[in-house]
Amino acid sequence: MRRLIFLAIVLALLLPVAAVTAQTTHTVQRGQTLYSIGLRYGVTVADILAANPWLGSGNILHAGNQLIIPVPGQPAAPAGQPGQPAPTTTEVRHTVAPGEYLSQIGVRYGVSYIDIINRNNIPNPDVLHVGTVLIIPGVTVAPTEAPTAAPEGQPQPSAELRHTVARGEYLGLIAERYGVLVADILRRNNIANPDLVYPGTVLIIPGVAAAPETGEAPTSPPPVNVPAIGGGFALGGQALSFAWPHHMHAARMTWVKRQVRYHAGDNAANVRGVIDQAHGAGFRVLLSVVGEPGQMAGNPSGYIQEFASFLGGVASLGPDAIEVWNEQNIDREWPSGQIGPQAYTSMLSQAWNAIKGANANVMVISGAPAPTGFFGGCSGGGCDDLPFIQGMAAAGAANYMDCVGVHYNEGILGPDARSGDPRGSSGHYTRYYSRMFETYASVFPGKPLCFTEIGYLTSEGYGPLPASFAWAANVTVANQAAWLGRAVTLARNSGRVRLFIVWNVDATRYDSDPQAGFAIVRPGGDCPACGHLAAAMA
Repeated sequence: MRRLIFLAIVLALLLPVAAVTAQTTHTVQRGQTLYSIGLRYGVTVADILAANPWLGSGNILHAGNQLIIPVPGQPAAPAGQPGQPAPTTTEVRHTVAPGEYLSQIGVRYGVSYIDIINRNNIPNPDVLHVGTVLIIPGVTVAPTEAPTAAPEGQPQPSAELRHTVARGEYLGLIAERYGVLVADILRRNNIANPDLVYPGTVLIIPGVAAAPETGEAPTSPPPVNVPAIGGGFALGGQALSFAWPHHMHAARMTWVKRQVRYHAGDNAANVRGVIDQAHGAGFRVLLSVVGEPGQMAGNPSGYIQEFASFLGGVASLGPDAIEVWNEQNIDREWPSGQIGPQAYTSMLSQAWNAIKGANANVMVISGAPAPTGFFGGCSGGGCDDLPFIQGMAAAGAANYMDCVGVHYNEGILGPDARSGDPRGSSGHYTRYYSRMFETYASVFPGKPLCFTEIGYLTSEGYGPLPASFAWAANVTVANQAAWLGRAVTLARNSGRVRLFIVWNVDATRYDSDPQAGFAIVRPGGDCPACGHLAAAMA
């Protein structure tokens, strides 16, 4: 027995010493990124992604997520050890883009927004103008190793695809486009910080062979080529019961929006009555057509083809405009895990071709995303609206729309306000009408905007708002009326807004979803906002 024990000890000593990797868990805090978490534990982003495959290609975190962190059993090489130079810090300059705010910029560079405020002597962090150049202090720069040349005589790999990063793109979007993992792109390109990938950067996409030289990059199906739809500013309202057309006429509305829910197998002819009712009442009609996320989830490509075919059938019935889906950046309206600007742009391209192929006179409006900063970025589980529309633009969505769909429904200040919202994240653009307008106009500079929902919530005439809508507790009916009128004036004078649809005319539901609080027809049947809207259209 002693001889066996001795032999075992000797063999163990002769075996190579392997680094033992332990694991720990980390609860994601608000504002953290994979890079900042990796710095904390001394591991790379690729290591974290490999240990947490559920992150998928989106590479976006939510506060409260639990991550497995592979902690190396061997201590990291000391600074200056050959082959592993120590990270350094530097200052970089950042030009403020539409919709950005300080905490968001801080997260991007892995620094505190307080440090940005102090370095730039910013007196009011809620007032940050587009185009301002900020100095970002203390940005960590991890040195990268030069690629190792293949030994002579070794077979060379086939040519790998190279991708030039476009404005609005990020690694999760690029990975989704080519069907690879973010971790693979990080490793192949020696990227230390995935948040520091800039337009113009050329990335090698691993596992994807370069296409033969044709002079053209991969594109979506070519759009049906039809004349552009013109026209000036127009006002309308979303009607649920459509019981108050006289109020709408009094407000000088010429459009009505109706929502149509598509179920697999539906016949487009079923929509004829909705179109005829609107035209019969003297209105042009915008149909917001949205499907069932649960039906799409199992076979997205097949469902989208059927949905596009349905839209073509609807277009042949003669509506004036079709909005393709609704708030597709959140999992209430799109299958969770499949949300993404490229997925939606694929739908939009097929919808455009089907609609324009059936009736070139129908205005095609892109589905308006839900305005939000909740997600802190964009992933398959949900996207903030700014990275979502930036991703759409990068994917070529402008080729498949006449107008950009926009929603604005969380304001508690007048539409001229640009700061001063008392809620948290008061600098976020979605709080303010003017900044919302500027954000969308800048992402799609060549397209008009269509506000397919714009409204102000007030509890006056009903009862207390549910807790999740308590932010609007101090808004009055008089505020609602005056602010809608002023917003129409601003939109009309901008020269960029084609359609302004008030959300809403006549809802009566007032519970956990207080739609009636947005309605311009109040409980007694009067319409205080109608006079303000009419004056703005005079």
